[in-house]
Amino acid sequence: MTEPVRVALVGCGFFARNHLFAWKDLAAEGAELVAVCDIDPAKAEAAATEFGVPHWYTDMDAMLTAESIDLIDIATRMETHRELVEKTVAAGVATVVQKPFAPNWADAVAMTEAADAAGVFLAVHENFRFQTPLRRVRAVLDSGVIGTPSWARISFRTGFDVYAGQPYFYDEERLIILDLGVHTLDIARVLIGEVAHVTCETQRRNPKVRAEDTATVMLRHTNGAVSVVDFSYESRKLPDPFPETLLEIEGPDGAIVVEPGLTMRVTVGDETTEADVGAPLLPWTSRPWHVAQEGVLVTCRHMLESFRAGRPADTSARDNLMTFALAEAAYEAADTGRAVTPVPVP
Repeated sequence: MTEPVRVALVGCGFFARNHLFAWKDLAAEGAELVAVCDIDPAKAEAAATEFGVPHWYTDMDAMLTAESIDLIDIATRMETHRELVEKTVAAGVATVVQKPFAPNWADAVAMTEAADAAGVFLAVHENFRFQTPLRRVRAVLDSGVIGTPSWARISFRTGFDVYAGQPYFYDEERLIILDLGVHTLDIARVLIGEVAHVTCETQRRNPKVRAEDTATVMLRHTNGAVSVVDFSYESRKLPDPFPETLLEIEGPDGAIVVEPGLTMRVTVGDETTEADVGAPLLPWTSRPWHVAQEGVLVTCRHMLESFRAGRPADTSARDNLMTFALAEAAYEAADTGRAVTPVPVP
């Protein structure tokens, strides 16, 4: 019988509940949630009690010393990632870290290089590409029925109150591109291809927010395709499609459109077919969050399977640097008003 993979979670805050539910669901597939950690003892103890985790900690160093951990899931704020990841990598523990990978390029590169030097599994919990609607779109593209994509629009626009659960967003120096843009820019890479240059316009539409809350990015892909990637926390349209990623992709032989309500329309020649590509409801998910919540489960499953197989995750640290470079290029393009070539991944 295959030995279980002993999993620990660091960070028991707003979004971490989805990780906890996912790891508990994956017990049937060999994940054993052995410990949780949070600097707030009340949060750590509450998570351990609710999810039946045997041990809880307020200090990750103590947890690493006391526990035998195979895979650690870091679901903390981005400014803590480098310190935590460098410790887990030094301890030789396979690590998954929440997006955004880091607050800046230097930290993202440092973590990647530390993991590579140590030969330790390091991946980013970039979950949009694992959501059911986007996996269905990818399957249609891979089938070749619309030909090679030449134009796309990828859009995530909402007025959902993200600040209620994450009030620190009000004071971030960089907001929408790092928090939401990394998701949609990653999708552009996955569906359309790598990027030659980036142009970007940002806006601060909410006067209570310090940084940008809306961005419109145009990408010229290395294969000649062009995509528009737009995202905002200040949309006021109703019904609000949160948390759906809507898109249009055109190729020489057809097009794919994902509309509000997650209906996918595929046109090939003169014929159009429709399919519901919404995520299934799980016992612990609820509308409208279930789209994102189910994506967390699929992402954690991928991490578990990749670690067990001894291969890098699809969203390995080095792969995520490619997405992070697009976010950095978008910020530079917005600041300078010119097209920016993404920094090469070292």
